[in-house]
Amino acid sequence: MTVEHDVKKLDLATGGRYRIEWAEQEMPVLRIIKARFKQEQPLKGLRISACLHVTTETANLMHTLQLGGADIVLCASNPLSTQDDVAASLVANYEIPVYAIKGEDNNTYYEHIKAALDHKPQLTMDDGADIVSTLHKSRTELLDGIIGGTEETTTGVIRLRAMAKEGALKFPIIAINDANTKHMFDNRYGTGQSTLDGVIRATNVLLAGKKLVVAGYGWCSRGIAMRADGMGAHVIVTEVDPLKALEAVMDGYEVMPMTEAASKGDIFISATGDINVIDARHFPLMKDGALVANSGHFNVEIDIPALAEMSVGAPRKVREFVDTYTLKNGKKINLLGEGRLINLTAAEGHPASVMDMSFANQALSAEYMAKNARSLKPDVYTVPEDIDKEVARLKLAAMGVQIDTLTAEQVKYLASWQEGT
Repeated sequence: MTVEHDVKKLDLATGGRYRIEWAEQEMPVLRIIKARFKQEQPLKGLRISACLHVTTETANLMHTLQLGGADIVLCASNPLSTQDDVAASLVANYEIPVYAIKGEDNNTYYEHIKAALDHKPQLTMDDGADIVSTLHKSRTELLDGIIGGTEETTTGVIRLRAMAKEGALKFPIIAINDANTKHMFDNRYGTGQSTLDGVIRATNVLLAGKKLVVAGYGWCSRGIAMRADGMGAHVIVTEVDPLKALEAVMDGYEVMPMTEAASKGDIFISATGDINVIDARHFPLMKDGALVANSGHFNVEIDIPALAEMSVGAPRKVREFVDTYTLKNGKKINLLGEGRLINLTAAEGHPASVMDMSFANQALSAEYMAKNARSLKPDVYTVPEDIDKEVARLKLAAMGVQIDTLTAEQVKYLASWQEGT
């Protein structure tokens, strides 16, 4: 069977398959769902276009959906996050059409999204809302055939809620990111570890003793701050939300505006989901040799055009994922991974064991959409609580952890207002 695709090299498939199988060992919840999906076929005949990071963990989600009966096409959700051997394996070993090449240019990126939409999906699966926004901007003829979708990440949920608020969203979408078993674990522990992994792989820098500035204090930034602190860095947090800023203070970190932090930091990591968090006001204030990275979904968090305009000549690539910009004042600013998600650009993304929960939510939410989407209005919905708790229950069981259950007396007490003290 010939599977349509655009990947770097199909002969990378064997190595990709080994890594996919290695990741699967750390994804016990998804394995349980996969076994049930194979038997029950809850997605039979459902066309899904997925725009996700093409990694070993994503491959296991795609295989789960495929065994559940779905007809899937996958494209990359970021030009630099694709693992080329995994993309090749999905085509050659799993017969799943994939359009993704690590390092693809912007035009190719959107051509790949277009190819995924040519599949005429009934369900979308997004990481950053690019496939949904493309549908609503330039492929509106496909909207009538779509029953619903899912969205993986904070940035995408922000975009989709803006669409829903304006009445522009044309079909219901489940915000996977809002599940407790996603943002409390994937965002915090996954992003925390993998972001620093990416920074270290890109630079080989020692974090201990460095001043590390984290922009934002949402779940992702909490994880980055926690892990950096654990590795001996002095963590500074910048925020615009007074509640999150207060929490960062109570967690033991210095909190200040970015204009003040700019002159203090050795390493800067943005993870806010907003634009120009680090911009022309900040670059001249930075130390000579400062490292600037992003762990938010889009590279717009760092004002790269402003950095280029303030620099003398073209940036110099000093390491594979390090571009050095020389400012007109003589200082050198090192941009990591072209300002794209450093954990996927320079490293391998989140560990499989934490993606196990996120992708379990994806699979079960796809099943929920297949059953219920036609009764839902166009809006952004939270993952149903029973799905969230089932994922947590399965994860605990896989870890060999047991918990208490309420007695009948306790259930009655919690449901009563008459017991009092």
